[in-house]
Amino acid sequence: MFRSFVRPSRRRAVTALAAGCLLLGVAAVPLAAADEDSRERKQRVEGDISQTLEHLDQSSAELASATRALQAAQAQLGKAQQKLAETRGELAVAVVLDKRMHKELERAVRRLRGARLELAKGQAELEAQEQVLGQIAVQNYQHGDPNLLGLAMVLSSQDPADLSSQLNSVRNVLDKESVTLDRLDATRVMLTVKQQEVEAAKEEVAEKRREAAENLVRKKALEAQAEEAEKAVSKMVGARLAAHNAAAEARRADLEMLRGLQQERDRIADLLAARAEAARQRAAAAAAAANAAAATAAAEASANSNGFLDMPVDGYITSHYGMRVHPIYKRLTLHDGTDFGASCGTPIRAAAGGEVLGVYYNAGYGKRVIIDHGFRRGVGLGTAYNHLSAYAAYEGQKVKRGDVIGFVGNTGYSTGCHLHFMVFENGATVNPMGWL
Repeated sequence: MFRSFVRPSRRRAVTALAAGCLLLGVAAVPLAAADEDSRERKQRVEGDISQTLEHLDQSSAELASATRALQAAQAQLGKAQQKLAETRGELAVAVVLDKRMHKELERAVRRLRGARLELAKGQAELEAQEQVLGQIAVQNYQHGDPNLLGLAMVLSSQDPADLSSQLNSVRNVLDKESVTLDRLDATRVMLTVKQQEVEAAKEEVAEKRREAAENLVRKKALEAQAEEAEKAVSKMVGARLAAHNAAAEARRADLEMLRGLQQERDRIADLLAARAEAARQRAAAAAAAANAAAATAAAEASANSNGFLDMPVDGYITSHYGMRVHPIYKRLTLHDGTDFGASCGTPIRAAAGGEVLGVYYNAGYGKRVIIDHGFRRGVGLGTAYNHLSAYAAYEGQKVKRGDVIGFVGNTGYSTGCHLHFMVFENGATVNPMGWL
């Protein structure tokens, strides 16, 4: 299926170009492996890169861990603050209710005291009335029943005037006794009512005291909850601050490592640019002789395809070359290649013939293969294949167009199985679609 991306006419054009260049001794393929100076530079680059990027994975892991800790602290802090607010609200209600209950209890106590005073007065008045009634009973005992005395006076009296006077006296005694008895009965009734009021006041006071005691228990419990919630909030604030500081420090270190990664890319670009310049100088001597064959082949390839390179993998484009928000660092950066979506294990093929310049692991790009294609269309051309799951090529190997050099993977800073394909012109990254 991969071969369907390369048109036969294009393969013929490239073959003709390569053949013409070989006949004329043109360095159309990458420089020989014997280029010791370039290899020494590459080794120095890889050594510096490996030392700089050894800490990148650890820094990124610390950043991710600190970020998770920060998010967890923020979530717990929000819950603790909400709990504290709810508890403080309930406590405020309990405090207001406690004050109101104390006032109601005071009113109930005052009512009980008043009822007891009224009851005491009633009892004293009843005792006084009972004494008066007792005195009347004593007099009746000493002088006889007033009703009988009146009858005796009627039977024994001779003078009507004296009889009338005596009868008035007896009537006054009887009236006083009747009034005293009526007042005594009324006092007893009122005393019963007052006793009932005292009992009701006692019950009200007991109820108010019970309610106040229950609210006091709730108030103390809420105060304890509020204190505990405040401690939890304080603890969460400390955890949040610590997590934030850890995340900031990890991010600072991670960005420093990212700068090292960018320097690594620049160093590779310099190396490719130097090799491209050497290839260009060697090709210049035979350029005139190869000009006709190269022009014919280039015209044929241009008429049948978009560029010189073949599609490196059987997949679809998921992200183009250009500025975008980095999926890991969440900031605007240059996406220095084209991403092709494909399942892990899909074969990756050399986009053109050349020499394998590097096969190594990079913390950001994962497992990668870099190929130098030599001097093409006036520039030194190179390609890089990143995030591989496995290699199928080795450093210094001469590969042909379509050779399998590795397999799609998800290594390095990757969010899923795909190929990150890069193209270099004189050592600088360009949009791969201009060559595909």
